[in-house]
Amino acid sequence: MGARKRIKADKMKEARKNIAFAKLNNCPTSPRKMRLIADLIRGMEVEKALSELKHNPKEASNRMEKLLLSALANWESKNEGKNMDEHNLYVSEVKVDGGRMLKRIQPAPQGRAHRIRKRSNHVTLVVDSRDQETK
Repeated sequence: MGARKRIKADKMKEARKNIAFAKLNNCPTSPRKMRLIADLIRGMEVEKALSELKHNPKEASNRMEKLLLSALANWESKNEGKNMDEHNLYVSEVKVDGGRMLKRIQPAPQGRAHRIRKRSNHVTLVVDSRDQETK
């Protein structure tokens, strides 16, 4: 590996130190309902997002709150000895993708059957520090 490439790799590694993410796979909520919550907290500061999720009546907000707490724990384990309040953490990215679909059959009149699709989703949440962007 060349010297220039090594320096670039070190810079990328240092930049990734402030980023932490958490994933939730096969969450049994439809992606459409989860995206409503994801759009609500995208770009928010972590403390504000946590209070918003705690007071939101939707069922998907409980799962998203747990995922955000997991991302924060991942950030703490990556940056040992650093304070979260000083680094001004925020939710930089929330991605909701469709997961596997359970297909069921519902009986219908006159011997027919309707298909029921029980949807699930995959959520990826990324927490980043605003201090890194300003430099």
